[in-house]
Amino acid sequence: MSRDQLLAILDLARWAPSGDNTQPWRFEIVAPDRIAIHGFDTRAHVIYDFDGHASQMAHGALLETLRMAASTYALEASWSLRPGTPDSAPIYDVLLRAAPGLAPDPLAAVIRQRVVQRRPMRTTPLTAAQRRSLADAPGPGFTVQFFESFPQRLQVARLLWQNAGLRLTCPEAYPVHRDIIEWNARFSKDRIPDQAVGVDPMTAKLMHWVMQSWERVDFFNRYLLGTVAPRIQLDFLPALACAAHLLMRPEQALASPADYVRAGIALQRVWLTAAANGLYLQPEMTPVIFRWYVQAGRPISALPAIDRGARSLAARFDALAGTEAGAPFAFFCRVGNASEPAARSIRKEVGELLIGS
Repeated sequence: MSRDQLLAILDLARWAPSGDNTQPWRFEIVAPDRIAIHGFDTRAHVIYDFDGHASQMAHGALLETLRMAASTYALEASWSLRPGTPDSAPIYDVLLRAAPGLAPDPLAAVIRQRVVQRRPMRTTPLTAAQRRSLADAPGPGFTVQFFESFPQRLQVARLLWQNAGLRLTCPEAYPVHRDIIEWNARFSKDRIPDQAVGVDPMTAKLMHWVMQSWERVDFFNRYLLGTVAPRIQLDFLPALACAAHLLMRPEQALASPADYVRAGIALQRVWLTAAANGLYLQPEMTPVIFRWYVQAGRPISALPAIDRGARSLAARFDALAGTEAGAPFAFFCRVGNASEPAARSIRKEVGELLIGS
């Protein structure tokens, strides 16, 4: 393979999703048929990256996207985790082999157009074909549970309302919320542009001012109902305004970083399948992540009320899914028909992601 081919594959693969557009990877072209993906995670400063699992899932999404991108050049891509690399900085060795006659993966056509839709979507029900396609998308080892009726979506909306109350009043989450938004922007290469967040312009301006300090955030939350507008606009209404919520459930517990990588592969197939079916998707991962903390018996915050709330939230999620507290959840999202978002996160250029010669 030529270097230009490898760069073209990476140029498409870089559009894989990652939490808050962190892009926790760097690329190294090792040989004409080998690429090393240098992964990292944000667990040291992002409470949502519990034990690096969110980043590991992003690595899986990247590896699956790279495999699809390679297929457009009649190349098979396989990967292995380099032995001896730490969980917080894994290296994935990717081998490319010529496969004459290999057809491009059909999902490769929607890699670039896959995008988060944070605003309310239409409530048009999923067709039988869309539902079947989404159910089959993750592949072996995962099942998809659907929450489609209005009563079910209302239950999810109440879950997300409670979840948002924790998210917005947790001091450990504040630095993440402060840093991930690029203000006065329609596009962002390494964050989320404020115009894509999903709130109205007045709320966005207020959020920008309030989020200058935790003291302002805390004051607004305590005395001025500061969580109400964002909870309504970002959580409650979008939860109602969609076709369905999807919960991707592993058949076996996620016990190792490699398991989370495989979950990331599956979630990317779900997301791209949604896009291929003319649907938009928004991840709803915070309740899943808070549930991971509860399952592990680990604190989220120095504030006891946050952890009490997380335990209550996890129990509510279990009841919604009709499952036991120990059952593994991997990915939660909503899908539906909508207009194309006018603003979105984009990506760093390949040159910014390359390391080595």
